[in-house]
Amino acid sequence: MLLRNLSPPKLCNGTRLRITDLQKNLIEAQIMTGFAKGESVFIPRIPIIPSDYPFQFKRMQFPVKVCFAMTINKSQGQTLKIAGIDVREDCFSHGQFYVACSIVSMPTNLVILAPTGKTSTVVYREIL
Repeated sequence: MLLRNLSPPKLCNGTRLRITDLQKNLIEAQIMTGFAKGESVFIPRIPIIPSDYPFQFKRMQFPVKVCFAMTINKSQGQTLKIAGIDVREDCFSHGQFYVACSIVSMPTNLVILAPTGKTSTVVYREIL
């Protein structure tokens, strides 16, 4: 997953990518989502300057992260074939839960991990 806006709207924060070639200063990747889906792109190392230290330093790193899960905010605007939502801890708002549930096209492809004592079917019926 891309962590920075490099060239919007093609390479935006949250874009899912498949790495095809990894070099010392460059990543070749194929875009998996959005209107540029299937297009091959090059991602350079970029300077990162942390602001949470009393001194400044710069490091060069790739703006990507291995992603097996994503936050509700990152999933907004995405379409997934299958999604699992963990609601054992409360969502920030009802809107976040709606976004999380709306990223799949079929309700049968949505799995909700609910608190003990509730089933995912009950939670799903509540959002309809």
